[in-house]
Amino acid sequence: MSKNKLNSEQRFIRNILIGFFSALFIVFIFAMLALFQTLTTYPSASDMPTVTIQNCYDGDTCTTSEGEKIRLACIDTPELRGKKADHIPAKAARDYLNDLVAESKVNIRRIAEDRYGRTVAEISKGPINIQEHLVEKGFARIYERYSSQCEWSKNQV
Repeated sequence: MSKNKLNSEQRFIRNILIGFFSALFIVFIFAMLALFQTLTTYPSASDMPTVTIQNCYDGDTCTTSEGEKIRLACIDTPELRGKKADHIPAKAARDYLNDLVAESKVNIRRIAEDRYGRTVAEISKGPINIQEHLVEKGFARIYERYSSQCEWSKNQV
């Protein structure tokens, strides 16, 4: 018998290893494709324009120093006024948001204009996505109807 021939156990182990490393390579390729897609379709904070937030009216609406009304995309917070008003959590969300961004320069990704003429946008301060942060802290919830507008909220609904 030749030294180069493998017995059935050795062939089995070789085939298992080939299959494992092939699957690992395929997972790596998909991960690299997903990373490339994210990097090429979603602008980094440094590539986005900036605005200065003057103050926030409620937990999901702010005004810039230039007077632009910003409706924070992809989230909803308790209402301050109206039939569905829930004053305590609404004021907490507003105050928390004001503490984060009032009188601060933020990066803005403008998405659309809503029926009230406000700019629907995603904002970030440094590395912090403000909408995602508000959801994580419990001051806001993902607005399911519009969750596809923000990369971070697409798959969390």
